[in-house]
This record gives sequence, C-alpha cells and structure tokens, in this order.
Amino acid sequence: MNEIDIMNERCKGTMMEFLGIRFTNCGDGFLEATMPINERSCTPAKIGHGGALMALAETVGSGLSFLNVDTTKQDVRGLEIKGNHLKAATGVVTARATLLHKGRTTHVCEIKIRNENGELVNVSQMTNIVVDVRG
Repeated sequence: MNEIDIMNERCKGTMMEFLGIRFTNCGDGFLEATMPINERSCTPAKIGHGGALMALAETVGSGLSFLNVDTTKQDVRGLEIKGNHLKAATGVVTARATLLHKGRTTHVCEIKIRNENGELVNVSQMTNIVVDVRG
C-alpha cells in the first residue's frame, strides 16, 4: 500500500468518508485531497458549506503533518486553524496543504482549496502539535 492508500484507508468510518474526502496526491512537503460539493457538504443555496471546507482544510493539513512524523512514536493534533472563504464552491474542490514550518513539536501548514476551474475558493493556515504516542 502506498501513502495515499494508507491515508484513505485510515479515513474509513469517519467524517472524512461521510463528506467524500479522498486523498489524491502527495510529495515532498505537500498533500492533496478532493471533496465533492453535494448534499452532505453544501448549504441550502447548494454551494459549499464553510464548515465542510474547513473540515477539508483540517483533514489535509493534519494529514500532511501525519506523513511527516514517525508514526510508531508520534501523532499529531490540530492546535489552530483559520481560513478565509474567497468564492462560492461548487462541483469537486481540491485542497493542497504545504508545510510552511516543520519543527520538532509544531508544524504549520498552508492550505489552498480550488474549484474545478483552478480558482481559489478558500485559503487556510493550520498549526499542529506533534505528540508522543503513549504505549
């Protein structure tokens, strides 16, 4: 199993699966995921719900930190996330998280969410804490 398959497998039975979030690509310092804007992730106006977009941002930001720790010894937890909604989201959106800071105890990620036309619909920043796994 590759990293993307492992990440998607970990999401089974969670909010991420409910919202249709799927990890699609990763590389040196980045992670991408998609989410459909549908009846599970939209407002009554049929546009992306801000909370669902922030859930996508947090998912990809946390996932990126997770890929950058020794998971036999460490895990990550979100400390803070903030975001700006720039445009109504429809169709399938893609989030890309990039590491801005990879410290020993904290990671800071920038997350950009784009629509199918490549237009920026949300930009967020997330701080994660690296914690030791308890035995």
